[in-house]
Amino acid sequence: KRMRKHPNTNWARRVEEVKEEAKSVYDLEGELKPGVLMKMLRKMLPEDAILTTGVGQNQMWAALFFDVYHPRTFITSGGLGAMGFGFPAAVGAKAAAPGRVVVDVDGDGSFMMTSQELVTSMAENLPVISIILNNGWLGMVRQWQTLFYGKRYIATDLRGNPEFAKFAEIHGAQGFTVHSYEDFESAVKESLGCEVTSLIDVKISPDEKVFPFVPPGKSLKEVLLHE
Repeated sequence: KRMRKHPNTNWARRVEEVKEEAKSVYDLEGELKPGVLMKMLRKMLPEDAILTTGVGQNQMWAALFFDVYHPRTFITSGGLGAMGFGFPAAVGAKAAAPGRVVVDVDGDGSFMMTSQELVTSMAENLPVISIILNNGWLGMVRQWQTLFYGKRYIATDLRGNPEFAKFAEIHGAQGFTVHSYEDFESAVKESLGCEVTSLIDVKISPDEKVFPFVPPGKSLKEVLLHE
């Protein structure tokens, strides 16, 4: 009785405005767009598939653009933000639910922090799919450095990372390198029919940014929707 109903018309209108402003994520021209990739992935997976994420831009893109239909099917380190969480979480989810499709959406930086768990996945016969949104950088930190710190890129360049398809193959896993939406669709579909773990290395631009985004020192009311 103490709770009063408040109209949400203005809020609903603002949500629609933001969606309209964000339509650039669906632009199929030029570089691969993470938002488009997440929408494509959703269509290819069963509704009860379990998705885990790393921490960083990959996590935000998955949260924004991958629709979730059932409880306990989106597993992410949303509080502490522990990088390296995604892949071992996927392996653990597969152990708990061996009959379900389990996919890790990761970044190159986050994946490399616990990449040794690929050995566990193979040794214990726990096949998962890891989609690595690979921009060659610690993307979330680089985004801060680009927007607020004069493009002074310090300790974020990861272009010395291995080729992930080859990294997968030397462990006996399946490896794919993706440069187009067609490549991505083909790699995911083939991985779904594979009996071993797959690493899908998706090459994205280091200039791709994730929005909404709260600038340093600002409140949630001062969120950035674009550059």
